[in-house]
Amino acid sequence: MSTPIKVDVWSDIACPFCYIGKRKFEAAVLASGVPVEVEYHSFELSPDTPEEYAGSHADYLGAKLGAGPAQIRQMEAQTTALAATVGLEFKYDAVQPTRTRKAHELLHYAKAHGRQAEVKDRLLAAYFTDGVNVGHVGELADIAADLGFDRDDVVRSLESGEYADEVEFDIKTAGEYGITGVPFFVFENKYAVSGAQDPSTFAGVLTKVAGERA
Repeated sequence: MSTPIKVDVWSDIACPFCYIGKRKFEAAVLASGVPVEVEYHSFELSPDTPEEYAGSHADYLGAKLGAGPAQIRQMEAQTTALAATVGLEFKYDAVQPTRTRKAHELLHYAKAHGRQAEVKDRLLAAYFTDGVNVGHVGELADIAADLGFDRDDVVRSLESGEYADEVEFDIKTAGEYGITGVPFFVFENKYAVSGAQDPSTFAGVLTKVAGERA
């Protein structure tokens, strides 16, 4: 099959299951041998998160969910263990809760330069493993510069809100589709898969779409 299957993915940077689901989907693509073209779309799970949050991730999540420290620590441990099964290392003690709007703008900047996938992966690692505040323009620009982008141009883009409308369009489209949680995968505008499903689930959909094309 020469033409890749288009897969649109709505996800957030501060979403552990988006990172885990990304790895499971990639495993499915590798196992199925079906070529894909992936486009990531913006979704904010917590748009009310401040850019600067003084407490820890456990503090933030506890306040958001109304849960005690023991329950939050258990949730973090379970998610960390699940991430490890797909080769990811989560360091919740280093995570800096922040609004992810500017990170999504950077993803659109990267898409315009044909490099969205690698920037997406780097942002997820920055948030869950490296303890980077992905709400800061400066730190986002550093990430981009490390990947070979022009740092000054990234700062210009983020400070001017060059791709703010694109982020808003993605979020609006998610609402029109009825998407309330992420990750959310749409295959060829025809089939949808919600959540960090097993690779076999993703592979089944890819195989089905490829078969229908044939």
